[in-house]
Amino acid sequence: MATYGAGGRFAMTDRGRAALDTDPDRLRVGPSSMTWQGDRLVIDVDEISSLPLVGRMRGRITVTPSAITEEELLLTADGAHVWRPFAPISRIEVDLGRRGQWSGHGYFDANFGTRALEADFSYWTWGRYPVARGAACFYDATRRDGTSLATGILVQPDGALSRMAPPPRQPMRRSFWAVRRETRGDAGTTPRQVRAMLDAPFYARSMVRTTVEGQETTGVHEALDLDRFRGPWLMPMLAVRVPRRAGWPAVVRP
Repeated sequence: MATYGAGGRFAMTDRGRAALDTDPDRLRVGPSSMTWQGDRLVIDVDEISSLPLVGRMRGRITVTPSAITEEELLLTADGAHVWRPFAPISRIEVDLGRRGQWSGHGYFDANFGTRALEADFSYWTWGRYPVARGAACFYDATRRDGTSLATGILVQPDGALSRMAPPPRQPMRRSFWAVRRETRGDAGTTPRQVRAMLDAPFYARSMVRTTVEGQETTGVHEALDLDRFRGPWLMPMLAVRVPRRAGWPAVVRP
């Protein structure tokens, strides 16, 4: 869970097997859960944020997709890594109590894998940008076997996905931690960050303004440097931001 802007907080906790409970419509990890209620995904969050702003993060996020897709993108030829864009075009409502309420345009996706990311990739960028025809998603990655991924996906409001020719790669300014960044944009475009969202020595997430199919658009962008991530100096830093919590009352089902 991450919130941005003044007073923004971050919570990510490793928990043991007893903290996990699933059924066809619900996933629970410790005190937080995700539940399908009809055509909506309801996310209930109850976490403690990490340094430097330690405090309770509690609230509800409701995601209402325009449609659920049936597609997935293999990030490696053997299928060890998969990107699943469940609902790239959605309506989102956020209620964090006294910390604020918000509603607007959102999306819901996930990555799955059977190997560590750093074992198969050295670098990747991803971006999702609203366009007149729906949402354009761009996935670029450098694999450790010397091959690369360069994919453009157009998602229509009815959930239909199709490949699109991605516009050229365009360089961007490096992040606060000097992570290399680039994204896609029409020829002559100069993409720029309009809001920093999450900065780490190996990862940067931000709102980026670029031009796609002649339309100026602002979307979510991420850059991930996995050479940095697997450096031994980084793991002690992660332990501070991503604590481990042992023990949780197991769910006993009748």
